[in-house]
Amino acid sequence: MEQNTYTQIIRDQTERALWEVGNVIDCVPDDMWERQYCDMPLWKHIYHMLHSLDLWYINPNDPNYVEPWFHIPNLNNLDVATDGNLTREQIDCYFDKIKGKLSDYLDGLEDAELLQYPEECQYTKFTLIMAQFRHLHSHMGMLMGFIIEATGQWPAVLGLTKPIPSGLYNKFC
Repeated sequence: MEQNTYTQIIRDQTERALWEVGNVIDCVPDDMWERQYCDMPLWKHIYHMLHSLDLWYINPNDPNYVEPWFHIPNLNNLDVATDGNLTREQIDCYFDKIKGKLSDYLDGLEDAELLQYPEECQYTKFTLIMAQFRHLHSHMGMLMGFIIEATGQWPAVLGLTKPIPSGLYNKFC
């Protein structure tokens, strides 16, 4: 891992975090997808986490932000029940879009920009990134707890030292 700039560290930690997000989603058994947690199906907890990452990591007030093609009002809100459901395929496709979007953003981000404010936003770029790490891992902890309780297995994590797997790997520790 390159640690010569703040943005190199942010890129590396974002890549690691996104790998863990994908692994946790992959660890959700099919019979849990619709299971209710805090009065919401598990898929909605995942969508809430991903939607926040998509919207808030770069700029929650971006005038060019476009909601996902399947989004309906309050679909991302864990306090409001909504009609319909999202499939694993929709979540996976949306997650791939987010990974690409964040990768492109980070490829162009320089240290000098971290304390700048995105257009029409009251938070710095660094604040938004850090806030999303906090939000993301709060929800990741909940999802991992749901999975561990239901399956007795712990989804694999990377820490700072494990290389990001490529190809086949054991998704549980």
